[in-house]
Amino acid sequence: MKFLDMQTIERNAALFLAALLLIFLSGCGGAPAETPEKSAPESGVADTAEPAGTSDTAESAETSDAAAPDDGEAQLLDADPVTVRVAALKGPTAMGLVKLMSNAGDGYEFTLAASPDEVAPRLIQGELDIACIPANLAAVLYNRTGGEIVTLAVNTLGVLYIVENGNAIQSMEDLRGMTIAASGKGSTPEYALYYLLRQNGLEPDIDVTIDWKSEHSECVTALATGNATVALLPQPFVTVAQNQLEDLRVALDLTREWDALNNGSTLITGVAAARRAFVDEHPAAVAQFLDEYADSVAWVNANPADAAALIGAADIVPAPVAEKALPYCNIVCVRGPELAAILPGYLSVLHDAAPDSVGGALPESDFYYGA
Repeated sequence: MKFLDMQTIERNAALFLAALLLIFLSGCGGAPAETPEKSAPESGVADTAEPAGTSDTAESAETSDAAAPDDGEAQLLDADPVTVRVAALKGPTAMGLVKLMSNAGDGYEFTLAASPDEVAPRLIQGELDIACIPANLAAVLYNRTGGEIVTLAVNTLGVLYIVENGNAIQSMEDLRGMTIAASGKGSTPEYALYYLLRQNGLEPDIDVTIDWKSEHSECVTALATGNATVALLPQPFVTVAQNQLEDLRVALDLTREWDALNNGSTLITGVAAARRAFVDEHPAAVAQFLDEYADSVAWVNANPADAAALIGAADIVPAPVAEKALPYCNIVCVRGPELAAILPGYLSVLHDAAPDSVGGALPESDFYYGA
């Protein structure tokens, strides 16, 4: 807020009195003078509007004060600010977002959820614009909506582990006859586990029993109370469980087991998906989000201690757990042509094993944003 000095106030008062005198004198001259109509600016608020659908926003901002575009120009001004509504799950996907979350202003609205079931309906119904969800779920939603969901980036590679209270499990074959506490039914944990079991000659629910929980934290509780001795957990929940149980060990790294199959694909846990309507309407906002998301991921990976503090403050997991788990969370931001190079292979493996895992059919090329 600016404050005026007394000289300025006296000068403005003199100008105001002179203007009143001029109006009075003109009113005494007979017929009243016509008041010209005030013309509205062509673009409404040309000094603050931003062009939609262009990356030259800086140059446009510099020239928007000088002249509004003609009606025939291809670029249109959008005076309404865009609030990007983003959701992520309490785990690696949200952990990669924390720097962006801490820096973001009014242009973002963030939601953290414990389960994909809380996020997927809101994305489809238009209550969210972008959601960080399991990779196969994005494909399912693409098929379910007739292609109205696109994938912006892979944000998490393999983070799944078989943990055990004991030392009996040294290979996939050692899971025969075991009961595994797990969560994530209908998403990456289920399909990755079932695929690996079958590739190793084990039939789920026959050779191995899966005790499905609604959330990862329930699996940790089952281990802590002795109701389970073996569990399938992602990071950082592996670290959470190990902090509670000193003897809990990582028996199998499912990413290593996947790589050992040499099937030409990479185990992928999560992606950032978006509504196509939002992407088409606000390409500049999407591009900005992806740039800021990539910066956030890079910062989190490079600064685990500081990132852990933000993760704890966001109530994702406690800061000490986050700092210990971050090196094993495989947080990335793979987009553009690189996205289209790694995600289809993973989805193809799931489709060949269980078509329903990706919604019955592999997504078309328009599923991969920026490819």
